[in-house]
Amino acid sequence: MTPTVRFAPSPTGNIHIGNARTALINWLFAKKANGEFILRFDDTDKARSKTEYADQILKDIRWLGIEPDRIERQSDNFPAYDDAAQKLRDAGLLYACYETPDELDRKRKRQLARGLPPVYDRSGLGLDEEQKVKLEAEGRKPHWRFLLPNFDGEPGNMVRTSVKWNDVIRAEQSIDLASMSDPVLVREDGTYLYTLPSVVDDIKMGVSHIIRGDDHVTNTAAQIAIFKALGATPPGFGHHNLLTSASGEGLSKRLGSLSIASLNEDGYEPMAVASLAVLIGTSNAVDAVATMEELVQRFDPATVTKSPARFDVAELDGLNKKLVHIKPYKEVRERLEDVDVGGGEAFWNVVRENINKVPEAADWWQMVEHGKPVIDEEDAGFLSECKELLPAEPWDASTWNQWTTQIKQKTGRKGRGLFMPLRKALTGREHGPELAAILLLVGRDKTLARLP
Repeated sequence: MTPTVRFAPSPTGNIHIGNARTALINWLFAKKANGEFILRFDDTDKARSKTEYADQILKDIRWLGIEPDRIERQSDNFPAYDDAAQKLRDAGLLYACYETPDELDRKRKRQLARGLPPVYDRSGLGLDEEQKVKLEAEGRKPHWRFLLPNFDGEPGNMVRTSVKWNDVIRAEQSIDLASMSDPVLVREDGTYLYTLPSVVDDIKMGVSHIIRGDDHVTNTAAQIAIFKALGATPPGFGHHNLLTSASGEGLSKRLGSLSIASLNEDGYEPMAVASLAVLIGTSNAVDAVATMEELVQRFDPATVTKSPARFDVAELDGLNKKLVHIKPYKEVRERLEDVDVGGGEAFWNVVRENINKVPEAADWWQMVEHGKPVIDEEDAGFLSECKELLPAEPWDASTWNQWTTQIKQKTGRKGRGLFMPLRKALTGREHGPELAAILLLVGRDKTLARLP
């Protein structure tokens, strides 16, 4: 079967590297089998969902190299959710409950004190119509729970009921439904929690595999039951390990420094971000993969480990540096032009091995065009002699060697004593690209102007 997967972010903020990992794993899984990738916005929260966040999410995943085959919005599908909820009510599988959050909390605490699991006691099922009318007359509004198929005969007679699936990442999984509370599907205000819209859309859109973080493993058992209650065959499931920050902190939208938008703005290469996001937390070596096509070939869901993985920006820096050092000019030309970097391919080939991010090339171009010499007092006389020996134009690749050979012969200087004063005068720095190449970029007029 050709897989169809979905990435379903809520457009209530910018996605971070953990969200992007889920998107990448889904996309790689689909593309490896010539399948379909759906970007589905979970925008049922009308108050918090914003168009600008949805636009940014699409921009972010495209920057990473993901092009959705379809874009869907859950806000278009409310009638289908209403129909599904009514179907479950008619089947006696969606029932009204009137407890307040405080009352539910007290119930859980009493159960824990008695050594019992804090599972909802299904008292809502025992309410007759007269009791419901009385509660609503008090101003209470019901929330609606899905009746899990974890009982024998009467719903109060709960029994161990294992839901099993062969997880495409974690292999065989089993969850006991008797260890779970009946999940709330509809809030008091009539809005839907994520669970029911997700199942309805997965059915409608033909999703064959749901791949997400392993914090959803337990939820999967309840969702499988809902799929079956709606008369659908459950899809396959996969649950990958989660990413944390370098300090071990869980990722969230408030950690703006690890948002995809901020990583883009900070000048990182999308393939460096994708390589680390996908390969970290697997048994594969974490390498700088140059193309998404290669990453598709490298990715294997079976290599994903079960332990959380730390996303370290220092490791990202190393991968980014490797990719920049091998990046051909044609891939950066427009980006360099956008920040007014000239010099063309010759300049890029000289500086790329001395930068960690493409935007840093602008600093070297500033040096070429407007560099300020650094001249130590004890080297001023030596540099004046160098100036007198500077070869006439035209210059070529041999000019630097001709010039320094003459300098050695006249001054007796060599090694660091010769090259460091010239580097500091030409570039204003103690480190950088080969001076033979720098000399050609700076040119004779600017070189003369920088020598005393």
